[in-house]
Amino acid sequence: MRDTASPSTSSTPAAQTGAIRTLGANPATAPIVLHPGDAIGTGRRVVYIILLGALTALGPFTIDLYLPAFPVLQQDFQTTAAAIQLTLTGTMIGFALGQLIVGPLSDKVGRRRPLLAVTALHVIASIGAALAPDLTLLAIARVLMGMGAAAGGVVAMAIVRDLFGGRRLVVMLSRLALVSGVAPVIAPLIGSALLAVMPWRGIFVVLAVYGAVMLVSAIALVPETLPKARRGANGGATVLQRYRSVFSDRVFIGVLIIGGMTFSGLFSYLSSSSFLFQEGYGFDAQQYGMLFAVNSLGVVLGVQTASRLAARFGPQWVLAFSTATLVLASAAIIVFDQLGLGLWPTMAALFVFMTACGFTFPCVQVLALDRHGKAAGTAASIIGACNFGVAGLISPIVGWIARDAGITATTMASVMVGCAVIGCLSLWLIVRPRTVQRLAP
Repeated sequence: MRDTASPSTSSTPAAQTGAIRTLGANPATAPIVLHPGDAIGTGRRVVYIILLGALTALGPFTIDLYLPAFPVLQQDFQTTAAAIQLTLTGTMIGFALGQLIVGPLSDKVGRRRPLLAVTALHVIASIGAALAPDLTLLAIARVLMGMGAAAGGVVAMAIVRDLFGGRRLVVMLSRLALVSGVAPVIAPLIGSALLAVMPWRGIFVVLAVYGAVMLVSAIALVPETLPKARRGANGGATVLQRYRSVFSDRVFIGVLIIGGMTFSGLFSYLSSSSFLFQEGYGFDAQQYGMLFAVNSLGVVLGVQTASRLAARFGPQWVLAFSTATLVLASAAIIVFDQLGLGLWPTMAALFVFMTACGFTFPCVQVLALDRHGKAAGTAASIIGACNFGVAGLISPIVGWIARDAGITATTMASVMVGCAVIGCLSLWLIVRPRTVQRLAP
């Protein structure tokens, strides 16, 4: 797949083809590399994966670390489950809005400055959440926390796209997708462990410390990967023009819908699972956390397998498998619940669903970003905003459906299966896998 937006900053043949030579080497003998990241050593690449992965995880941890505390929050604030779920919705909406701001800004002024400013906001908002005296102020702090956590994932994906392309882009993005897919799953496990040793406010103190560590690490280790010359190549474009260039891509629109629906199904499960498993099935906080630990294995399996299959067969065909599996697994949860088969069949179907999510995440990112190198920040922000914004709007539907009978496996999976069907239709009607070109080397 060709990068339709790669800049050309030189008249040399290497520059015209998008290739560069290894820095500091003899021009006559140095190997030509297609992307800047090809010249980076393995050790440095590992450092980037770890750091960018930790930055990417800040958002999911901000959203999900306090999920096991939902019943405790409901008791402390003397409110309803739906009201507590709205604090999760506010966090995801803030996360979506923050990405829409940070993404285009990072294309305009570079990656580092927006990352540092917004991560600092996250630290301040986390402290505010820890001190919030009522649910209203907690909800406001959560919105700001979401906005503050937005930079990590957007900038991480943009940096990877700045440095890599083709099949190496698949590998690098699969590592970030592994983090962004596993983090929402293991965050409740960690939250459960924290609740065993501290009150729920301590979770927000932990998030403030996490954000501060990421801020210091970004200052010390994150390079500026978008030089001024490349900003200038697209600097004359307005934010609206950048969005128009991305939204004019049919394949991008299609995978955007797939990603948003997959995250919506995932967060419908996450937002309701605390009540379902702790109140419906009698789990304590630690058992609830272990459930997520098991499901995290499915996400890991899916992401790692998908990265290999996508490089060989194409991400669009991996999506053909994963979206169909999402439909079948979520439908199976409803069938098992209606037949009264109990906990274990439901957990098995959930594991398959989470594995299919793992297959989907990296393929969505690759198909979206490989086509928009010049507007990588804008494209990444749209992906993140759609994923978390749409999920934030859809996941409370579970609570609305369950307002009379309570949250059950059927009410949870009803939203999951609806999202999965929309994602599957988007693949075949909008993306149209047979029309997507194979990835370049």
